[in-house]
Amino acid sequence: MTTHDAQDYATYIAGLPRVLVGAAALFRDAEGRVLLVEPNYREGWALPGGTVESDDGETPRQGARRETLEEIGLDVEPGPLLVVDWVPPGPLRPRPPLIAYLYDGGVLGTEQLKSIRLQEEELLSWRLVAPEDLAAHLPDELGRRVAVALDVLARGEGPAELEDGHRVGR
Repeated sequence: MTTHDAQDYATYIAGLPRVLVGAAALFRDAEGRVLLVEPNYREGWALPGGTVESDDGETPRQGARRETLEEIGLDVEPGPLLVVDWVPPGPLRPRPPLIAYLYDGGVLGTEQLKSIRLQEEELLSWRLVAPEDLAAHLPDELGRRVAVALDVLARGEGPAELEDGHRVGR
């Protein structure tokens, strides 16, 4: 590749659309309740997770593990991928599109739950929420994403493809 070709390619790459990548883990307790965290930088609740540091070569799976360790102090290897969700920008989401990966975090035992330590720079609290009460705690698209993930777990299916929390490709 010549210098000119490399410059043209760099210009081409710089002009491509940008997409954010997020990764989270879906943790449950023995009763089937879902672990939610309360961020201090926005309203509502979320799952342990965050932005994948792709500039550092981090994969979504690695990002979910790193974010879980940073946010709640648990070093847990994520289980199977449950859903991939394409979340477009919108009036309430002034950001590039987001591809959200959601992994099975597994069932946490009593000792693991007792050992949770919050990242105080980002989180106010955590709680376990029954599946039927999740819609009251989570933003719409995240609530739909978690509901589908729980369905995938219950059915023993492979990952589900979502667009803004809605199943596609079935």
